[in-house]
This record gives sequence, structure tokens and C-alpha cells, in this order.
Amino acid sequence: MGSRLWILMLVVHQVSPFRLLAEASPCRVLQDDVDCSSLNFRRIPTQLPAVIRRLDLSQNLLQNLTEQELPASYSSIRHLDLHGNKIQFIQPGLFQDMSLLEVLDLSENSLDLYAALKTHVGPLTSVRRLDLSGNGLFTDMSDYFLSDAPVLANLSLDGNSITKIGRHTFNGSQALTNIDLHNNVIIEIEEGAFESLTGLSELDLSMNSISCITDFNLVQLKTLNLSKNSLTNFQADESDQEFELLYLDLRENKILYFPVLPQRNKLIYLDLSRNLLRSVNCSGPLEELEILKDAGYLLTDHDKPLSLCANQRHQDLPSLLYLDLSYNQLKALPSSFFSSMMALESLNVSNNCLESFSVEGLNSLKTLDISSNNLQNLSFGGNALAALEVLHLEGNALQTLDADSFARLPSIRSLHLQQNQLSICSPREGPTGGCVQLSSIPTLRYLYLSENGLLSLPPGSFQGSPLLILDLSQNPGVDVVPSSLSGLESSLCHLSLKGNQLQSLSIDFSLFRNLKSLDLSVNRLTGVSLWSGDSSVESLNLQNNSLVTLQSDAVIALQKTLRTLYVGSNPLSCCRNTHLLTLLQQNRLYVPDIASATCWITRDSESVEIGVNSVQAEHCESADGKVLWISVIVVLALGLALVLIVTLKHCHSKRHGFNRGIKA
Repeated sequence: MGSRLWILMLVVHQVSPFRLLAEASPCRVLQDDVDCSSLNFRRIPTQLPAVIRRLDLSQNLLQNLTEQELPASYSSIRHLDLHGNKIQFIQPGLFQDMSLLEVLDLSENSLDLYAALKTHVGPLTSVRRLDLSGNGLFTDMSDYFLSDAPVLANLSLDGNSITKIGRHTFNGSQALTNIDLHNNVIIEIEEGAFESLTGLSELDLSMNSISCITDFNLVQLKTLNLSKNSLTNFQADESDQEFELLYLDLRENKILYFPVLPQRNKLIYLDLSRNLLRSVNCSGPLEELEILKDAGYLLTDHDKPLSLCANQRHQDLPSLLYLDLSYNQLKALPSSFFSSMMALESLNVSNNCLESFSVEGLNSLKTLDISSNNLQNLSFGGNALAALEVLHLEGNALQTLDADSFARLPSIRSLHLQQNQLSICSPREGPTGGCVQLSSIPTLRYLYLSENGLLSLPPGSFQGSPLLILDLSQNPGVDVVPSSLSGLESSLCHLSLKGNQLQSLSIDFSLFRNLKSLDLSVNRLTGVSLWSGDSSVESLNLQNNSLVTLQSDAVIALQKTLRTLYVGSNPLSCCRNTHLLTLLQQNRLYVPDIASATCWITRDSESVEIGVNSVQAEHCESADGKVLWISVIVVLALGLALVLIVTLKHCHSKRHGFNRGIKA
């Protein structure tokens, strides 16, 4: 009995802190983690476990942090989350005895009020991650939190109102490896502000007001984000040192010429999209620079134009994998520009002003986007683009290309040719009139030809190209005959013939054994009977046609595999589509436009439109009943009339016979 009592007392002693917590507050406890978030606390609860590894007090109403609120006895805390409160005062030295505290989140508070007191928060002896974002901090205010943080590695100051980074800002935090300063209003960075941080590898300065970066010399930095600033120029130091920079993001600035990059670099990612690039050279003619200076695009240094390119040295980018030059004003891209980019895998030059594109080499390139330019000429060297898999040429209004332009790409898988004026060569007749060959490309799987003004698809247009997806939409008047798609019977999975003004279609889709998705919307089809046997189609779009009935053989062929059906905006008959209505009412079928799908019924000699969901058996029974009664009445009337006529003729004959007998 005594041993049982001792065990019971031990159990009570072990669980009592958690029981007290459960009774005293609604905080949630899981082992050494305590979650007191979003409970509208104005004070930190007093009844907390003695040993806490992680304490979450976020999204409450705390205003002051003092030793009374957060006593030194909580020295076991490693992760303290206080974000989303109203904290405006921290007792100096509060965290110095928390020798295990590694993560401190003070984001989304009112620490600008504390910083206005010009009092240092005290030592953060073990803190490795500190979040001060969204606190309304102005220039130099962060110094009161960073002056004694010897092991701090990750710092977030985003979403504040900092306008200047001083050379002494990080003097007390020399172990920093990652600094996030995005979404401030930084205009100036004093020389030497980051140079002493020898371990700094990631720096985010995006969404600020920085206008110029000259003599960039952070050789140890691996990631630099300067996107969404007001940069007109980026120029690295002319050092012979090897820079560790891997990722450089300069998108959405006002850069006019290609940046001057470190001579010895390891760059693998460079984004220059949405700038004002006019040339891939690092400067333009001197007279053009003067014009740009006068227009306010260039800064000055002692009344001399700031050099955009110190010595026109060749820019080597031997490790570059990703280059984005989209949404600029480039008119030309000399093939020599790519000569050093032997590792490049993705190149995007879409939405520029290019009239021609010629390339030699680039045998590592897998994705090339030249869409939305003004291309008149396109040329790939005989040994170029050996690894290219995806080519975007949409939106160029191209009319002529070398017939075998795509057949020469040995790895091509996806061709985006929308919004051009290309015609397709007939495999039987060979290249004629500037057409392009799209047959006999054994690697091609995805082909997009919408909005090309196609009028014909020659027989076997895609023979020998095992397409999975074929988009022929938005080619009004195109003539699609059964032989147009020959050769795709075993490969085709998705076919779009949307918006082609088709009035009829005579393809037997039962032959396409793997066809899963078929889009016939926005045409003029009056009937659909496209399956002589079983169908494999799972998604069928028949919206915006002229369908009155859907033939029963089509419904029977589809009902086994069909999972999604679009049928709205058709003049369907309610009572002549019993098979279709039965199909629509099956739970396994998904009809996204069922709420707007309607059909027509005759009621009191008038045509009435009702939702297909509202059709009841009696609607058609009453309509059919009226027709039946009218038919019966007509038949009876005709029968009676016929009997009457026969009777009259018979009587007339007898009368004449009787008269003739008397006369005799």
C-alpha cells in the first residue's frame, strides 16, 4: 500500500505543472512546447511549466516585456515567438540570462516606440535568429537591438521604414550570414556597411529605392536580391578575386545596359527582366549616355558621367544556368553574346523588340523563350541547341521559316507556335510555299498551333511525331479531315479544336485509344456522332455549339469513361435527349456548367427554356401526350372519313343496280 501511494504521489508531482496550466489558462502544451497564441493575453500567464523549449505568445495584446512578466527562471526557452503583439517596451537586459535562447521573433510589434528611447535592449548572447520585421523602425533604430548579438546569423528587418544603412549598423553582429532588408525605403548604403561581415552569404535588398550600385565587392556573398528598386546601373569591382555570387536578382529596375559583373564569377542565376535594357553591351555610345544623363536616368559623380562600363571587357559567364532578359527593349542579340555561356539551360528573351534571332552552340540549353517579339528571321546553326526541349515562339506573327527548322532540333519535346501565321507542310508533297514540317519529329510531345490562321491540315500532318497534346484552337475555317490526324491514334491524349467554326466533324475518335480530353467548344456543330466503338475520353467540352440532340450512340460510347462534361450554351431539346439527360443526372459525372446549362421544351405552343437540372419526366410526358392525342384524333378522323366515303359509294352503286333491274 505504501509503495502504491509513493508511485501515485510521484505521478501527481510530475504532471501537476501541466494540470495547473490546463486549469489556469487555455494554453496548449505538447511535451516541452507551449502554445499561447491568439488568446488576447495582455500579460504573460504566470502558471507555465518550469521547463519550456518553445513558447509561442504570438497574436496577443502584450505591451511590455519585463522580468516580472518573463522571469529569468524561464532560462530553458530556446524559441520565443512574440510576433503580432503591441510590444513597445522591453526591459534592458531581459534576455541576457536566457543562455539557451536561439530564436527570437519580435515582428509586427511597435518597437519603434522603444527605439525612440535610445536604449539598448542588452545582450542577446545566444540568439541566432532575430526577426524585427514590421516594427516601423527608422534609420539607426535597429542598432539598439544589434549592438551585442555575437552569434546572430539570421536577421530580418523587412517591412520597416529604414532609409539608410550606416557603416556601423552591424558592428555588434559580426556573425551574420543572412540579412533581409526588403520592403524598406533604403536610398543610401554607406561604404563599408557590409564589408566587415565576412560570413555574409545572403542579402535581400528588394523593394527599396536604391538607384545605383558601383564597385560591388562582397566577394563572399552567394545570393543578392536587388529587385524592385530604382537601379539604373550595377557595376562590380574590377578585382581579380573570385566572387562566390551564385544568384543575382535585378528584375523590375531601370537598368539600361547589361550590368558589369565580376570578372571571375560563379553566377548560375541572373534575372534582368522588366528593366529598360536596350543593349546587352555594358554601355552605349557616349552621346547616348549624355542624352540619358540629361533625361535623369544616370547619376553623376563630381559632375562627370558615371561610367557604365569601365573598360568594355568581355563578360564571361561560364557557370550561368538561368538568364532572364524578358520585358525589356532589346532590338538585337548578337550570337557572340552567348559564347561564354556553355552551361546555360534556360534563356528567356520574351517581350522585347527582336526582329531576328540567330544562335550557334548553346548545346546545354533546355528552354528557350523568344515569344512576343517582332521576329522576321529565325536561324539555328547546324550544331546548335542539341539539348533544347521547350521552345516558345508564340506571339511573333511569323509567316515563313525554314521547313526543317524544328526537325533539326534533336531533343525538342514542346513547341509553342501560337499567334503566328505558319502553314503546315504535307509529308506527301514536301516543303512548298514557306510551310513548316511538323511530321517525323520523334521527340515531339506537345504542340500548340492556336491562332495561326490555318485553313488546312494536310493528310499526315503529324505523322511520325508522337504527340500527347495537340492544340489547333482558334483557327476559324480550318478544314479538319480524318487523315489530318493520322499517325496519332496511339499517342494523342489531349486535342483542342475550340473556336474553329466547325459545322461538322467526321473523325472516328474510337481509333484514338489514349485520348482523354477533347475540346470541341465554340464551334457550330449541330450533331456529334464521333465514336464507332468504345471511347477513352474522360473530359469532353461541347459548350457554345448548335447542338439540338446528342446522338444516343455517342452517349452510349462515352458513358463508360466520361468523367467531366461541358454542355452549356447549346439549343438542346429537353425531350429528345433522354440518354443525355440520364447521363447528366449521374453522380459520377462532373458537369462544371450544370447551373447554366439549359434545354428547350414546347409548352402551350410556345418554346420555353429551362435548366437541364429542372427537367422532369412529366414535362416530356405531357408534351408527348399532346402529340399522341392529336395523332390519334387525326387517324380516327381519317378512318371515319374513309368509311363514310366507302359507304356512300356502295349505296350509290346499289341504287343504280336496282333501277337497272326494274327497267329490264
